[in-house]
Amino acid sequence: MTKRINLTELPAFDAAQYLDSEATIAAYLTDVLAANDASLLAAALGDLARSRGMAEISKSAGITREALYKALRADSAPRFDTVSRVCAALGVRLVAQPIHP
Repeated sequence: MTKRINLTELPAFDAAQYLDSEATIAAYLTDVLAANDASLLAAALGDLARSRGMAEISKSAGITREALYKALRADSAPRFDTVSRVCAALGVRLVAQPIHP
């Protein structure tokens, strides 16, 4: 007999613990950007900032920690300047590539 798993009993998934290298961060952001969803990008950047430490990222990006938390909520649409500064603090940059090679 197969035991049924109740989803509410499972721990919440936290991507931050798996984002441990610049290559992993770049791959994660590439997948998120492909979704073309500003709120998903904000949430992903929040995961990334938490993986490296919000205080460290806010200092490197020149944004207060409180403002960073606010900008990187899942329901926010951060300004490009914020996205760019956080990416630089994470050691990655956004790159454009053609849709149709």
